[in-house]
Amino acid sequence: MSTYLFAVFSAFLLNFILIVPFINFLYQQKFQRQHQQTKDFLDRPTPIFDKHNKNKGGTPIGGGVLILLTTIFVFFFFIYMYSIFKKNIFSNYPSATSEIIIIIFTFLSFGILGFLDDFKKIFTWKESNFFGLRFRHKLIVQIILSLIISYMLFFNLKINIIYIPFFGVFDISYFYILFSSFVIVSFANAVNIADGLDGLASGILLFTLIGFWVISRSILDVPTSLFLAAWIGGLLAFLYFNIFPARIFLGDTGSLSFGATFAVIGLILGKAFALPIIGGVFIIEIGSSLIQILGKKYLHKKILPVAPFHLYLQNKGWEEPKIVMRLWLISIIFVIFGLMIAFMK
Repeated sequence: MSTYLFAVFSAFLLNFILIVPFINFLYQQKFQRQHQQTKDFLDRPTPIFDKHNKNKGGTPIGGGVLILLTTIFVFFFFIYMYSIFKKNIFSNYPSATSEIIIIIFTFLSFGILGFLDDFKKIFTWKESNFFGLRFRHKLIVQIILSLIISYMLFFNLKINIIYIPFFGVFDISYFYILFSSFVIVSFANAVNIADGLDGLASGILLFTLIGFWVISRSILDVPTSLFLAAWIGGLLAFLYFNIFPARIFLGDTGSLSFGATFAVIGLILGKAFALPIIGGVFIIEIGSSLIQILGKKYLHKKILPVAPFHLYLQNKGWEEPKIVMRLWLISIIFVIFGLMIAFMK
């Protein structure tokens, strides 16, 4: 256990040392949140969001880039140390290498997609008259990436079952590829939606990843445990600078990458049923947004007063730190309940 705690501390220290110079670098490169009008998934203006978040303009949005790079560095450093000292990299799957490739591919590929969206939002929105990549284009790329990842989960790791407590194990064969693709895309967008208030997405991610870390340690899976340790350490340092008033945001680079990887780790740990419970706040966020989107598109009216859920609370007059901290507490309860479900036989 000391090795994993050392990985957490190493990632925390590395990020804490680098983050202030990195924030200054982002300011120099003008990689900052813009003041212009944002749009929703249907490419429509979001005046309520803009009203409550106009004070966030000018804040750097490259936090996800730093965490992504440092997490990968710390992870491979400890994997290298394992090989140097000839320690067994135990995996619950036929190949630890395949497990590592899937996690890193997810982390990087969705991160690159998010970076392209961040870059377009900042540097090309005036020329294109559009804020970021179009949602339909991002969704197509997300589906393609998730299908590739799901293919690897199915064929490389031989995952084709879903375990539901009290009901048993269900072999869904090739349908697992479609199922896992849906889960990956859903959580990538769920974390992206939740990343709207200072410290909200990063804090909830921290709690949920600790929950997954408990599960990974219980099954002695070294690759996943080490990756989670490096990721948790980075998030701890980032959260210090991301709580209200935030000095840096994750950006789509972080939110898309972290959401997709969160889902993949849940699937690798074999906890598909517990995954939406542990990530319950993310489900509330994307669920409220989806209901609103479907209402606007097919009923041509709003079903909810405001969406997502955190924006509804903000519009009701709740102060931002109050919303974030209460959703953190709710997330902790979801994690505890999800762990209880995950360990049920």
